[in-house]
Amino acid sequence: MALSISHRCLNIAPSLTLQIDTRAKEMAASGLNVIGFGAGEPDFPTPPHICAAAKEALDLGLTRYTPVAGTMELRMAITRKMERDHGLTYSPQEILVSNGAKHSLFNIFQTILDPGDEVLIPTPCWVSYPELVRMAGGVPVFIPTDEENRFIPSNRDIASRVTRRTKAIIITSPSNPNGSAWSREQLQFVGNLAVTHPFYIVSDEIYEKLLYDGREHLSIAQLGEQIKEQTFIVNGVSKAYAMTGWRIGYCAAPRREIAAMSAFQSQATSNANSIAQHAAAVALDGDQSCVEAMRDQFQHRRDVMVEGINRINGISCLKPEGAFYVMMNIRSLLGRRFNGRTLEDSMDFAELLLAEKHVAVVPGIAFEAEGFCRLSYAISAERIEEGLSRIEDFISELK
Repeated sequence: MALSISHRCLNIAPSLTLQIDTRAKEMAASGLNVIGFGAGEPDFPTPPHICAAAKEALDLGLTRYTPVAGTMELRMAITRKMERDHGLTYSPQEILVSNGAKHSLFNIFQTILDPGDEVLIPTPCWVSYPELVRMAGGVPVFIPTDEENRFIPSNRDIASRVTRRTKAIIITSPSNPNGSAWSREQLQFVGNLAVTHPFYIVSDEIYEKLLYDGREHLSIAQLGEQIKEQTFIVNGVSKAYAMTGWRIGYCAAPRREIAAMSAFQSQATSNANSIAQHAAAVALDGDQSCVEAMRDQFQHRRDVMVEGINRINGISCLKPEGAFYVMMNIRSLLGRRFNGRTLEDSMDFAELLLAEKHVAVVPGIAFEAEGFCRLSYAISAERIEEGLSRIEDFISELK
């Protein structure tokens, strides 16, 4: 037999966001002053009390295998968090701790999908959703949205894509890449539809703490017991606590599904990092003022970015309701030329902007949103203003 890579692996597209971020970091390492709007990562340090908890874990000797589903300490902290924040009751047996929220999503789709099963995905969407579905043998079914409706699909568009093969829908609120938050009415429609047909709901709530202008997060699992019984809530500590490298995510779901996911994880990765689990429990149970302080900074940066973009001729954006991303509309720039090269799509725009002005943005094609680019405001307000100034210069040089 010839040595070869599997067709399954060859058909998986690498993450464009990570590619852009890697290229930007390489340029910065070479001495260039690169403004990085690409990565979805808070620039704040992990709060001191959480770092101290990791040191405490070492002193306590918490360096051995834990139960596959996570330490009882962390799972209990998650159940308290769910009750405190959402009034949702889960037992530790309904919680699975994994190596980041992406790993939680991977486990879900590996557990519920058979070849040909369909997963509804509103677009623009996070780059990994379609690939995670494909890796499990599933079929992503996109639900296009438009900027006029704040990138939230209509009830009609959602219902029209439900078939006998529909196994799940992914809800992300607030959203990566556009920062939009779903209303109670929109979530209720999805919940009722899922119960009627039925299919699972995968609710990615990793940005729940980053909502602005007084908004409060609503989990779709709060809208009825039957809806809760068909919902996987995915969350983690990466975004709210600036713990991206600690790799702790979790899923809350019915016991049967969690047991199946745990069995899968036991053969794939076993438990998440023991030291990070202890620190994550302290993060969830401890003083939340650090979260509030970071959210206030993100809201200020959002305002700086939105106002700056909308002052530049040729581009525009909506004001996000949450997360730390802006979808910048560049449609009017496509077809223009820079040094003899025509901007055919968002990839051309992103590549030329990085090469010529050393500003990294993620092309909208990565999110099934051609004609847009995603910018992260997880950098200082001063860097945001400098980056937007360079973008304005770039646009002024287009013919």
